[in-house]
Amino acid sequence: MATKKTAAQKRDTAPQPAVKVLAVQGGPMYPPGRMLIPSPLAIQAQLKTVPEGEFMTVGQLRQNLAQLYGADYTCPLTTGIFLRVVAEAAEEEGRTDVPYWRVVRDNGTFLDKLPGGPEAQAARLAGEGLPTKTVRGKTRLDLELLAQR
Repeated sequence: MATKKTAAQKRDTAPQPAVKVLAVQGGPMYPPGRMLIPSPLAIQAQLKTVPEGEFMTVGQLRQNLAQLYGADYTCPLTTGIFLRVVAEAAEEEGRTDVPYWRVVRDNGTFLDKLPGGPEAQAARLAGEGLPTKTVRGKTRLDLELLAQR
């Protein structure tokens, strides 16, 4: 019986980032062009650049990675999967130098699949001084208030 890989093992054994050329539309999120398939370690490196009290949207993360690797855009599916792997690995290892909780959706809502869920993410960001608000039952960063800073 095979043993289940830890998140850290998944992070450390994943393939390197690769740019795939799509000649035709592969769906609404996959236009023709140069698409980066990131790696967990590439995502982890980007997360380490987000200082305390700041945040990055998933869109910004994808844009930064695409630019870094000379792609037109970054695969949204693998970015989400690998962000979760990196977050789970950081929790397994007790690391605080990989601030995965500083990544939010483009509209400021928190990510459901990160360790501890949206509640833990909201608490960590509030602890760093980032304002939150609840809209239609969903807690999110208060992007309007942050834009006024």
